[in-house]
Amino acid sequence: MKDKIPLRVYGISQSQLQSGAFALILAQIDGPYRIPVIIGPAEAQSIAIAVEGIKPPRPMTHDLFDTFTHAFGIELKKVFIYKFEDGIFSSEMTFSDGNNTVVLDARTSDAIAIAMRTEAPIYTTPEILAETGFIMQEEPSETTDDDDDDDAELSSEEKPNRPEPNLSQPKSTRHPRLEAYTIEELERTIAKLVENEEYEEAARVQEILNKKRADQK
Repeated sequence: MKDKIPLRVYGISQSQLQSGAFALILAQIDGPYRIPVIIGPAEAQSIAIAVEGIKPPRPMTHDLFDTFTHAFGIELKKVFIYKFEDGIFSSEMTFSDGNNTVVLDARTSDAIAIAMRTEAPIYTTPEILAETGFIMQEEPSETTDDDDDDDAELSSEEKPNRPEPNLSQPKSTRHPRLEAYTIEELERTIAKLVENEEYEEAARVQEILNKKRADQK
C-alpha cells in the first residue's frame, strides 16, 4: 500500500506518563522505528493474551467481536492509524463481506486488539511515524556470567525446590524470580492465573516460558 507504513505489535509495558495506564509499542516492519500508544488496562490485557496465544475460559469482548464477524462472513481487511492529534491516535477499520466494504472509526486500542485476533495488517502514515516514532536502544541482558556458572554447577536433582507463587497474595508480594522456575512450574502457574482470569500476569509468565523453551532448543 503506497504511502502507508506497515506495523506490528512489539510489546506492552507500564506507562511512565500516566498512572494505571500502559504503553502499547508498535514496531515498523522492516524498519527501526517504534510508536508508543497509551492504552487502558483492559485493552492492554486483551492485547497481551492475544499476543501470547492464551485462551481465556470465557470469551472477552474482542473475542466475541471476532466470533461475531466470522459468523456472518465479515473479514477485517486492515487497521489504519490515520491521525495523531492532541496526544490521541485515531484509527479506522476496513471490513468486507466479499461484496461490500465498510470503513468504521475505532479506538486504536480496540482496533489493534481485534486485528491481533484476525491477523489483519496494521498501517500508519509516514507523517505519524515521523512525529511519534522513536528508535529503541537495545538494553543489555541482566544475566551475568556468575549466574550462569552457579546454575551450571547444580544438577537438576541438586537444585532446590521453589515454592510456586501464592496467587491469593497481591502481585507485588509474589515470588519475583519466575525466571528460575522449571517449564512445568511455569505451565502450572499460567494455568492457575488463567483460571483466576489474571491475564496480564499470565501473559508475563508466558513470555518467560517461551524464552525458556527457546533456550532449550
